[in-house]
Amino acid sequence: MAGVHVGVTVPQIKRTWAESVAAATELEAMGFDSLWVCDHLYGPQSPSIPILEAWSLLAGLAARTERVQLGTLVTPVGMRNPAHLGKVIATVDAIAGGRVIPGFGVGWMEREHTDFGMPYLDAGERIDQMEEVIGFLRQLWDPEVEEVTLHGSFVEAENLVCLPKPPRRPPIMIGGAGEKKVMPMAARLADLWNNPSVCQDELPHKVAVLREAAERAGRDPGEVGVSQQCLVIIAPDDASAESQIQLAEKVFGGHLGNPRGDLAIAGSPERVVEQIHRHVELGCTTFMCEFFGRDIREPARVFAETVLPHLR
Repeated sequence: MAGVHVGVTVPQIKRTWAESVAAATELEAMGFDSLWVCDHLYGPQSPSIPILEAWSLLAGLAARTERVQLGTLVTPVGMRNPAHLGKVIATVDAIAGGRVIPGFGVGWMEREHTDFGMPYLDAGERIDQMEEVIGFLRQLWDPEVEEVTLHGSFVEAENLVCLPKPPRRPPIMIGGAGEKKVMPMAARLADLWNNPSVCQDELPHKVAVLREAAERAGRDPGEVGVSQQCLVIIAPDDASAESQIQLAEKVFGGHLGNPRGDLAIAGSPERVVEQIHRHVELGCTTFMCEFFGRDIREPARVFAETVLPHLR
């Protein structure tokens, strides 16, 4: 399965910097292709849940890693001043030496916007905001553009300069499964589209929607990579994976998809390879793996030893 890209989410919620960086450096040594962090200012659904801020965390990981690509899954475009965000991302990419993949989405937690002084727009406006912000950032990072002036509906910039520019044109990832607006936007603008874990069972349909949208936009569908956010449960055999599947159902309650779904990546190493191959046949070649376990390094190591060799 040449061309398969396997990324891993870094422990970030209720974790210290020491825990996050230790996991990240080990994951890189194991041979994974990329590391991902979620971009929330509060822990999921509660300000009382500790979480490390995404781009600060990626800056630290950029300085402590050498090869892996680094990205956010995903950055809500309205959660920060877009001009400041563009400067931050360019700086992190400079530290990383051109390894950043900024992932963008519309966001869904109101308080992580409003508590930090940013308006939380309605759903339709947030989608329009994402399109304008992505276009703005591409101008800001363009080495041929010295200054950016934009008086848009959501971005206000006058003679804005961003130096140094990112070492490469950062590939844009758009996450979200909305078929009317978000996926068509990804088909037009993104280098990579990410299917959320809750929509993993719908991957065949979603890929068809994405490809049709790209064709309508006059774009080669092959130019838009397909990524799947996925919970990964791996055990020595399918029988021993059952207890972990049951626990995952209780812990996540479907938040990270259905671990018994038709495309669920759960079971023995042989079963995991088989399920990944099914994704690849559907057109998905990038995987954002959320390994199940308190210390994700343990299942990640099993995956690296027993699954990665079949994907290279």
